[in-house]
Amino acid sequence: MGCAFVFGASTARAQEPKVEIGGTLGWTFADGVSGQSVTVPGVGSFDAISPKDSFSWGPRVGVFVTEHAEVGFLFNEQATSLEVSGRLDAGGGTRVDVGDEKIRNYHGYFAWDFGQWDDKVRPYLLGGMGATQYGSVNAQIGGTQRTIGGTTKFSTTWAAGVKFYPTERVALRLESRWTPTYIKSDASGWWCDPFWGCYVVSNAQYSNQFELSGGLTLRF
Repeated sequence: MGCAFVFGASTARAQEPKVEIGGTLGWTFADGVSGQSVTVPGVGSFDAISPKDSFSWGPRVGVFVTEHAEVGFLFNEQATSLEVSGRLDAGGGTRVDVGDEKIRNYHGYFAWDFGQWDDKVRPYLLGGMGATQYGSVNAQIGGTQRTIGGTTKFSTTWAAGVKFYPTERVALRLESRWTPTYIKSDASGWWCDPFWGCYVVSNAQYSNQFELSGGLTLRF
């Protein structure tokens, strides 16, 4: 009888789902970076450029290496438009759309799922690293149609969420995710000490994406 119990428990554990495949739909609050002011005659002065808040979506796949530890890959795309603006405190505040842009995220991740396999509700924390791709923008500049080239930057992504399992194989996911992408550093002054001498101190600027999303997940 004891052997039968052990065999049954082993069989049940072998059948526990190991893979989750799903997708999310959401809204992303995005920001950009600032720089030196540029004046466009008849339009205004601009010292910041950023993507606008917009709809986002993405698929993902995760593999459970233990009951709690999950490794996987996620893709996310935000269809937005690029916007230049001026500082309000400098008498500006003018905002102009430059053109449509797509921002894509590619991240490998590690997630920790709390609770047990058969729990109906499982909160989780997620962290990952990879790249953010800023697509090219077709813009009307000075009466001429021009293309602003895209770029790809290293980025990380961090999330907290919860999965609700109405059935054993299907989950509803709610998630908030933050993706900071390093863009550039600006010199902010000098720092001097008696041992290392004087050197330039810089302020790093990041373009941030804050996504609130929901989606469906299937596990196998």
